[in-house]
Amino acid sequence: MTPASEHFTPLQRVLHWIMAVCILAMLFIGVGMVSTVMPKYLALVSIHKSLGIAILALALIRLAVRLRYGAPALPMDLPEPMKLAAVLSHYALYALMIAMPLIGWAMMSAADYPIVVFGGWRLPPILPQSDSLHSLLWNSHYYLAFAFFALVLLHIAAALYHALVRRDGVFESMASVSTDHEAVQPAE
Repeated sequence: MTPASEHFTPLQRVLHWIMAVCILAMLFIGVGMVSTVMPKYLALVSIHKSLGIAILALALIRLAVRLRYGAPALPMDLPEPMKLAAVLSHYALYALMIAMPLIGWAMMSAADYPIVVFGGWRLPPILPQSDSLHSLLWNSHYYLAFAFFALVLLHIAAALYHALVRRDGVFESMASVSTDHEAVQPAE
């Protein structure tokens, strides 16, 4: 890992914001899927599968980039419990960005459903057919989605706290297109 600067790399920022849109879309599509029996259900499932695989690929790329380039240090005056919460929440976000698509893929495999993504690309099953395993994975996917949504909301709240209350540069390290930290600091 290379030493961290005051900002995430441009690649890290692009990946973050693409994934933010994908994950928010995925969460809302998932809610739409479980709350409808209308014909649009099948279209939502198709989008959900494809978006899940895209998120899995992007998350693995993002993790590799994060391991290579690191992250900016948190502010020195940030209380230790908040630093710990930041670290743990990022571990949880990465874990869920990778686990949720894998659980969904495994769930579809255990149900012996075809896993067709991006309009025709067929994924191989990763588990044998098993009704009991499908049920366990469905419940895991369902309840972890709520945990993921809560964690995303917490992440957004923390970002807004850093941007609007603390004004400590944490938000700007991911949001700014500037490479000069001074350019993103509010005037006093």
